[in-house]
Amino acid sequence: MSSGDKSSAWRSGAVSAVVCNFNGEDYLSGCLDALLALEPGPDEIVVVDDGSTDGSVELLRTRYPSVRVMELGNNRGPCAARNAGLAAAEHRAVLCVDNDVVLRKDVLAKLQAAFVENPEGAAIQTRSVVYSEPETVHYDSANLHFAGLLALRNFYTPLAEAEGEGVVEVNGLIALTMLLDREAVGEVGGFDETLFYLMEDYDLALRLRLRGHRLFVVEDAIALHKGGTPGLSFREGVHYPERRAYFHSRNRLMILIKSYHWRTLLFCSPALLVYETVWFFFSILKGNLVPNLRGKLGVVARLLPLLEQRRSIQATRKLHDREVFVGGPLTLTPQLVASPIARTAASLLDVFLRGWWALVRPLCG
Repeated sequence: MSSGDKSSAWRSGAVSAVVCNFNGEDYLSGCLDALLALEPGPDEIVVVDDGSTDGSVELLRTRYPSVRVMELGNNRGPCAARNAGLAAAEHRAVLCVDNDVVLRKDVLAKLQAAFVENPEGAAIQTRSVVYSEPETVHYDSANLHFAGLLALRNFYTPLAEAEGEGVVEVNGLIALTMLLDREAVGEVGGFDETLFYLMEDYDLALRLRLRGHRLFVVEDAIALHKGGTPGLSFREGVHYPERRAYFHSRNRLMILIKSYHWRTLLFCSPALLVYETVWFFFSILKGNLVPNLRGKLGVVARLLPLLEQRRSIQATRKLHDREVFVGGPLTLTPQLVASPIARTAASLLDVFLRGWWALVRPLCG
């Protein structure tokens, strides 16, 4: 479809909203009430329930009869839930929202306007703030760090000091809230369901960018972000969840293997090894050595399918890695760098990674 055809599609204003939910009974009312109050509102709202064991589905049936509910039956992860919602949506423009997000009334109007102005975009994102501290930025989109991490923009920065105005082009995605071009996402295979959870937005963003699609964030479209998924999210607690440690160890390497050009893997291997070593010792300190090692074994178990995915991704790429990756900043959750020693180690690692990327970037594929 040409840019003109896509622009006409965006001007139609038809939008499907898809909410990904797992055990979000305490969140859903805030999320759905905000969606129903949007001006303009979506043409339909679909909630994909990912095998919840709480009262989520009953709440939806009794309090929100206008909302279409899809039940996956078992917990297949947010990637599968989002893919199911994208497939079920009636419209090409799909507003994907996590269940712990509350949107301000003008968010959809601003995202739609950005799509009309940038019809070549595959995703338009919001800036999110901490729900309990709305003057603090939580996630403001990202860029793609060559170490297999999101280089977060304005992470925990006071909103008044946050950089960026209007519509800003970026290379990364934060899956909390984004208006997606369903056809562009489908072209690259949607969310990778084998990842299950964590880094799935990095993975999708990388595949979209390598295919030549563009990504944007609207800085004055504000989403308020609550607490995340118990047992997986890491914000308030001091213990790094074991399941998160497992997925971090596994998914990052899976993405590197399937999506990075071989020259990028070759020339960046010393820096990637340094990062892996630092994370290994962090896992020991946090009592997560076993989940870390299990994650590596998970990569080995999936090596053949990963190589199949790799052939497809490399055969259809239009951009070089050096065009989509950055060398910094290395952004870590504040709880991970709470001690002076951890902050110093993180700063030194950031300097090293930036320097290495500056050195090898011209050589990468």
